[in-house]
This record gives sequence, structure tokens and C-alpha cells, in this order.
Amino acid sequence: MTHTISILVENEFGVLARVSGMFSGRGFNIESLSVAPTLDSTVSRITLVTTGDDAVLAQIVKQLNKLVPVIRVSDFNDTGNVERELVLVKVRADAASRGELMNVIDIFRGKVIDVGPESYIIEITGGEGKIDAILELLKPLGILEIVRTGRVAMFRGTQTLRTPEGKEKVA
Repeated sequence: MTHTISILVENEFGVLARVSGMFSGRGFNIESLSVAPTLDSTVSRITLVTTGDDAVLAQIVKQLNKLVPVIRVSDFNDTGNVERELVLVKVRADAASRGELMNVIDIFRGKVIDVGPESYIIEITGGEGKIDAILELLKPLGILEIVRTGRVAMFRGTQTLRTPEGKEKVA
């Protein structure tokens, strides 16, 4: 089972290394990883995707909560959330295939962000299913290169977190 996990951490040197080291040291795999500061510059959000059953997830959460710079660990499964992924795709775009290529891009609400003499770079944002579907349609046209961000996610509604000092912050 795939789990998307949000980890709020103190924004300090070495935190990502400690989190990823915990995963590798315990034999857990990270399928995708995204890290960025939150509205509060002292807090960063790590969003990662991992696999495992409920027992594995419980162990991951337990081990992450033991790390000092970790403020909160949340699993997005079975909660109201929004998940997205960004992909850049370089596709062969010769004169014969450009019309079909533009139709596929329009159907998936993608954007052409670079045009070359023989290729386009396309930006697509959406859920994993949408990304996988457009990639399948683009394969016969000639995918030259793919770059994927991995999943990012956010809970629906407003959530409040408390810092170790007891102050409230909007997550």
C-alpha cells in the first residue's frame, strides 16, 4: 500500500539527511520526496511517498516522531486532501505529429512551455492517474525525456499546529 506522509520539521541544517537516514537505516523505501519551507520560515514540510502495510506505516511514524527536529507527522491516506504532481515531458514534435500532440495536450490541460525545431517541452500538473494517462498517450508520439516532481499534498480545510513552545502556527 502506498502512503503519502507529511512531516513538519524545524528548518535547520541536516534535517533532511536525518529523515532520509532513518528510512535507509530501517530498510524503508522513499518513492518520492519534496521539501520546502512553509509560511513560517522556521518550519519546513517534507512530503514523501513510501510503501508498506499499516504496521510498517506505524513503525515509520513512530521512528520519525523520535527525531528531535520533527514537529508533526501526518499520513494523508483516508483523509480529505489534495494531491498533485508536476511533470515536464520533452516530446518529439515533427510537422506530421504536432496536430495530434496539441490535441492530447489540450485534453489534459497541459501547457507547451518550450518549442524547439523538433521537440516540445510540455508541463502537466495533476494526480498520478492523470500523469500516467497522458504519458501513455505521448509514448507513441516519441517521448524524449521525462522529469517528475513526485507527489505533493495538502489537507483540505485549516489545520493548526503547535510549536514545541506551545505557540500556534497555521500549517
